[in-house]
Amino acid sequence: MKVIFLEDVSNVGKAGQIKEVADGYGKNFLIPHKLAMPARPQDIKAVEAQIKARARIAAKTEIEMKALAAELEGKEIIIKARVGQQEHLYGSITSADITASLESTLGAVVDKRKIELTGPIRQTGSYEVPIKLGKDIATKIKVTVVAEEQTA
Repeated sequence: MKVIFLEDVSNVGKAGQIKEVADGYGKNFLIPHKLAMPARPQDIKAVEAQIKARARIAAKTEIEMKALAAELEGKEIIIKARVGQQEHLYGSITSADITASLESTLGAVVDKRKIELTGPIRQTGSYEVPIKLGKDIATKIKVTVVAEEQTA
């Protein structure tokens, strides 16, 4: 029996894939659990069109991410933070802070989950921060943390 997978099924097939499975497995498990549907000719054409559309979107996204990586490569952002004794920060600088600073200074929108900090930044200074935008698309920016001017 030929089925079109609606969801990923481990060791069997991925969503959108058209595959031959045992009749009992398809009728008694995959179709009732809405993991797959029978592969009729019109459905096969629709799924192939969806696969092509997803491929186009993925290619466009990859091009955008490469352009963003090239734009961010070697850039420096400066983050001002309240500092206590021995240059320790009150609190810390996290990937969310870096994302907000990137958006306000460079206008670049980067998801905070893409910023790969080994841990929060807790001292002033300069740090190389890797950003992984895609599977093989990565860049580094320089984050400089400086003391905020104290007004009394």
